[in-house]
Amino acid sequence: MAEKNVKQRKVLLVDDEERMVRFIRLNLEHDGFIVSEAFNGKQALQRLRDETPDLILLDVMMPDMDGFEVLEMIREISSVPVIMLTAKGEENDRVRGLELGADDYVTKPFSPRELTSRIKAVLRRAEGPGSGMHGLIEVDERLKIDFDRREIWLEGKLVKLRPTEYRLLYHLVQNAGWVVSHDQILAKVWGYEYRDEPHYVRLYINYLRQKLEKDPADPKYILTERGVGYRFVDFRQEKGD
Repeated sequence: MAEKNVKQRKVLLVDDEERMVRFIRLNLEHDGFIVSEAFNGKQALQRLRDETPDLILLDVMMPDMDGFEVLEMIREISSVPVIMLTAKGEENDRVRGLELGADDYVTKPFSPRELTSRIKAVLRRAEGPGSGMHGLIEVDERLKIDFDRREIWLEGKLVKLRPTEYRLLYHLVQNAGWVVSHDQILAKVWGYEYRDEPHYVRLYINYLRQKLEKDPADPKYILTERGVGYRFVDFRQEKGD
Protein backbone atom coordinates (compact mmCIF):
# COMPACT_ATOMS: atom_id res chain seq x y z
CA MET A 1 0.00 0.00 0.00
CA ALA A 2 1.35 3.44 -0.89
CA GLU A 3 2.27 5.71 2.01
CA LYS A 4 -0.19 8.41 2.93
CA ASN A 5 2.28 11.25 2.38
CA VAL A 6 3.07 10.02 -1.15
CA LYS A 7 -0.47 9.89 -2.55
CA GLN A 8 -1.24 12.58 -5.10
CA ARG A 9 2.37 13.82 -5.13
CA LYS A 10 3.23 14.83 -8.69
CA VAL A 11 6.63 13.88 -10.10
CA LEU A 12 7.87 15.26 -13.42
CA LEU A 13 10.26 12.78 -15.03
CA VAL A 14 12.67 14.26 -17.60
CA ASP A 15 14.74 11.77 -19.61
CA ASP A 16 15.23 11.21 -23.34
CA GLU A 17 15.40 7.39 -22.99
CA GLU A 18 11.88 6.04 -23.42
CA ARG A 19 12.68 2.67 -21.83
CA MET A 20 14.08 4.38 -18.74
CA VAL A 21 11.05 6.66 -18.53
CA ARG A 22 8.69 3.70 -18.76
CA PHE A 23 10.63 1.75 -16.10
CA ILE A 24 10.69 4.65 -13.63
CA ARG A 25 7.10 5.63 -14.27
CA LEU A 26 5.73 2.12 -13.63
CA ASN A 27 7.59 1.86 -10.34
CA LEU A 28 6.66 5.32 -9.09
CA GLU A 29 3.00 4.87 -10.00
CA HIS A 30 3.06 1.55 -8.15
CA ASP A 31 4.23 3.49 -5.08
CA GLY A 32 1.38 5.98 -5.37
CA PHE A 33 2.95 8.91 -7.23
CA ILE A 34 1.36 10.76 -10.12
CA VAL A 35 3.96 10.88 -12.90
CA SER A 36 4.19 13.10 -15.96
CA GLU A 37 6.89 12.86 -18.63
CA ALA A 38 9.14 15.13 -20.63
CA PHE A 39 11.76 13.95 -23.11
CA ASN A 40 13.78 17.15 -23.46
CA GLY A 41 14.46 20.42 -21.69
CA LYS A 42 11.89 22.48 -23.57
CA GLN A 43 9.12 20.02 -22.72
CA ALA A 44 10.27 19.93 -19.09
CA LEU A 45 10.00 23.71 -18.68
CA GLN A 46 6.56 23.73 -20.28
CA ARG A 47 5.35 20.91 -18.00
CA LEU A 48 6.73 22.77 -14.99
CA ARG A 49 4.68 25.85 -15.87
CA ASP A 50 1.52 23.91 -16.72
CA GLU A 51 1.49 21.23 -14.03
CA THR A 52 3.43 22.60 -10.98
CA PRO A 53 4.92 19.23 -9.96
CA ASP A 54 6.01 18.52 -6.38
CA LEU A 55 9.38 17.17 -7.55
CA ILE A 56 11.39 16.82 -10.77
CA LEU A 57 13.60 13.87 -11.74
CA LEU A 58 16.07 15.30 -14.25
CA ASP A 59 18.52 13.29 -16.34
CA VAL A 60 21.90 14.92 -16.96
CA MET A 61 22.64 13.48 -20.39
CA MET A 62 20.10 14.77 -22.90
CA PRO A 63 20.43 16.14 -26.45
CA ASP A 64 20.06 19.84 -27.23
CA MET A 65 19.84 21.11 -23.64
CA ASP A 66 21.57 18.96 -21.04
CA GLY A 67 20.26 18.55 -17.51
CA PHE A 68 22.48 21.30 -16.10
CA GLU A 69 21.15 23.89 -18.53
CA VAL A 70 17.59 22.81 -17.77
CA LEU A 71 18.28 22.99 -14.02
CA GLU A 72 19.60 26.55 -14.32
CA MET A 73 16.43 27.58 -16.16
CA ILE A 74 14.24 25.81 -13.59
CA ARG A 75 15.96 27.67 -10.76
CA GLU A 76 15.23 31.00 -12.45
CA ILE A 77 11.49 30.40 -12.10
CA SER A 78 10.96 27.79 -9.37
CA SER A 79 12.31 26.30 -6.14
CA VAL A 80 10.68 22.91 -6.85
CA PRO A 81 12.87 20.05 -5.53
CA VAL A 82 15.05 18.51 -8.25
CA ILE A 83 16.82 15.15 -8.17
CA MET A 84 19.46 14.69 -10.87
CA LEU A 85 19.94 11.29 -12.54
CA THR A 86 23.65 10.87 -13.26
CA ALA A 87 25.89 8.24 -14.83
CA LYS A 88 27.89 6.01 -12.52
CA GLY A 89 31.20 7.48 -11.38
CA GLU A 90 30.60 10.98 -12.71
CA GLU A 91 31.56 12.79 -9.49
CA ASN A 92 31.94 16.13 -11.27
CA ASP A 93 28.36 15.88 -12.54
CA ARG A 94 27.04 15.30 -9.04
CA VAL A 95 28.93 18.23 -7.53
CA ARG A 96 28.00 20.54 -10.39
CA GLY A 97 24.34 19.62 -10.08
CA LEU A 98 24.28 20.36 -6.35
CA GLU A 99 26.06 23.66 -6.87
CA LEU A 100 23.49 24.69 -9.50
CA GLY A 101 20.64 24.05 -7.10
CA ALA A 102 19.76 20.35 -7.32
CA ASP A 103 18.48 18.88 -4.07
CA ASP A 104 19.94 15.43 -4.60
CA TYR A 105 21.26 13.02 -7.19
CA VAL A 106 20.78 9.33 -7.89
CA THR A 107 23.42 7.38 -9.77
CA LYS A 108 22.45 5.04 -12.60
CA PRO A 109 21.88 2.14 -12.41
CA PHE A 110 19.63 2.40 -9.37
CA SER A 111 16.96 0.22 -7.80
CA PRO A 112 13.32 1.36 -7.67
CA ARG A 113 13.48 1.18 -3.87
CA GLU A 114 16.51 3.49 -3.75
CA LEU A 115 14.86 6.03 -6.05
CA THR A 116 11.60 6.03 -4.07
CA SER A 117 13.54 6.41 -0.82
CA ARG A 118 15.42 9.42 -2.16
CA ILE A 119 12.24 11.04 -3.51
CA LYS A 120 10.48 10.66 -0.15
CA ALA A 121 13.48 12.09 1.69
CA VAL A 122 13.65 15.15 -0.58
CA LEU A 123 9.89 15.73 -0.26
CA ARG A 124 10.18 15.56 3.54
CA ARG A 125 12.89 18.21 3.44
CA ALA A 126 10.84 20.40 1.11
CA GLU A 127 7.99 20.44 3.62
CA GLY A 128 10.29 22.03 6.16
CA PRO A 129 10.65 21.18 9.84
CA GLY A 130 7.81 21.28 12.28
CA SER A 131 7.77 24.63 14.00
CA GLY A 132 9.12 24.09 17.50
CA MET A 133 10.35 27.67 17.82
CA HIS A 134 7.78 30.45 17.81
CA GLY A 135 7.85 34.18 17.27
CA LEU A 136 10.56 36.41 15.91
CA ILE A 137 14.10 35.30 16.79
CA GLU A 138 16.51 38.24 16.92
CA VAL A 139 19.96 36.75 16.52
CA ASP A 140 21.46 40.24 16.43
CA GLU A 141 20.70 43.57 14.78
CA ARG A 142 21.60 42.11 11.35
CA LEU A 143 19.79 38.75 11.41
CA LYS A 144 16.19 38.02 12.39
CA ILE A 145 14.36 34.73 11.85
CA ASP A 146 10.68 33.83 12.03
CA PHE A 147 10.22 30.09 11.59
CA ASP A 148 6.43 30.38 11.96
CA ARG A 149 6.30 32.59 8.87
CA ARG A 150 9.30 30.88 7.20
CA GLU A 151 11.03 34.26 6.89
CA ILE A 152 14.70 35.17 7.30
CA TRP A 153 15.53 38.87 7.48
CA LEU A 154 19.07 40.14 6.93
CA GLU A 155 19.74 43.86 7.36
CA GLY A 156 16.02 44.49 6.88
CA LYS A 157 15.71 42.47 3.66
CA LEU A 158 14.11 39.08 3.13
CA VAL A 159 16.60 36.32 2.31
CA LYS A 160 15.41 33.54 0.00
CA LEU A 161 16.48 30.09 1.16
CA ARG A 162 15.94 26.81 -0.64
CA PRO A 163 14.02 24.17 1.39
CA THR A 164 17.15 22.24 2.39
CA GLU A 165 18.96 25.42 3.41
CA TYR A 166 15.96 26.43 5.52
CA ARG A 167 15.77 23.03 7.20
CA LEU A 168 19.50 23.09 7.95
CA LEU A 169 19.25 26.57 9.45
CA TYR A 170 16.30 25.47 11.57
CA HIS A 171 18.23 22.60 13.16
CA LEU A 172 21.30 24.74 13.76
CA VAL A 173 19.30 27.54 15.39
CA GLN A 174 17.24 25.05 17.39
CA ASN A 175 20.51 23.85 18.95
CA ALA A 176 22.14 27.30 19.22
CA GLY A 177 25.21 27.16 21.44
CA TRP A 178 25.57 23.40 21.06
CA VAL A 179 27.76 21.49 18.63
CA VAL A 180 25.73 19.46 16.14
CA SER A 181 27.74 16.62 14.59
CA HIS A 182 27.90 15.88 10.89
CA ASP A 183 25.97 12.63 11.46
CA GLN A 184 23.24 14.41 13.43
CA ILE A 185 22.85 17.03 10.71
CA LEU A 186 22.66 14.38 7.99
CA ALA A 187 20.03 12.41 9.91
CA LYS A 188 17.89 15.44 10.83
CA VAL A 189 18.13 17.42 7.60
CA TRP A 190 18.54 14.76 4.92
CA GLY A 191 17.47 11.51 6.59
CA TYR A 192 19.23 8.33 7.65
CA GLU A 193 19.52 7.27 4.01
CA TYR A 194 22.28 9.91 3.68
CA ARG A 195 24.62 8.81 6.47
CA ASP A 196 27.39 8.14 3.94
CA GLU A 197 27.09 11.54 2.20
CA PRO A 198 29.04 13.99 4.44
CA HIS A 199 29.80 16.34 1.53
CA TYR A 200 26.15 17.46 1.57
CA VAL A 201 26.69 19.08 4.97
CA ARG A 202 29.81 20.99 3.92
CA LEU A 203 28.19 22.19 0.71
CA TYR A 204 25.00 23.47 2.35
CA ILE A 205 26.82 25.03 5.29
CA ASN A 206 28.75 26.98 2.66
CA TYR A 207 25.49 27.99 0.93
CA LEU A 208 24.08 29.33 4.22
CA ARG A 209 27.24 31.23 5.02
CA GLN A 210 27.24 32.83 1.59
CA LYS A 211 23.70 34.07 2.19
CA LEU A 212 23.86 35.04 5.87
CA GLU A 213 27.40 35.90 6.91
CA LYS A 214 28.95 39.31 6.35
CA ASP A 215 32.25 37.52 5.67
CA PRO A 216 31.68 33.82 4.83
CA ALA A 217 35.41 33.15 5.29
CA ASP A 218 35.17 34.44 8.88
CA PRO A 219 31.69 33.34 9.99
CA LYS A 220 30.03 34.76 13.09
CA TYR A 221 26.78 32.78 13.04
CA ILE A 222 27.63 29.27 11.82
CA LEU A 223 30.85 28.17 13.48
CA THR A 224 32.95 25.14 12.57
CA GLU A 225 34.01 22.75 15.32
CA ARG A 226 36.77 20.96 13.48
CA GLY A 227 36.42 17.21 13.23
CA VAL A 228 33.08 17.29 15.07
CA GLY A 229 30.45 19.41 13.34
CA TYR A 230 28.97 22.91 13.47
CA ARG A 231 27.58 25.26 16.11
CA PHE A 232 25.21 28.19 15.69
CA VAL A 233 26.20 31.15 17.84
CA ASP A 234 24.41 31.18 21.19
CA PHE A 235 22.55 34.46 20.67
CA ARG A 236 20.43 33.94 23.80
CA GLN A 237 23.47 33.86 26.08
CA GLU A 238 25.02 36.89 24.37
CA LYS A 239 21.85 38.90 24.98
CA GLY A 240 21.95 37.96 28.64
CA ASP A 241 25.59 39.03 29.15
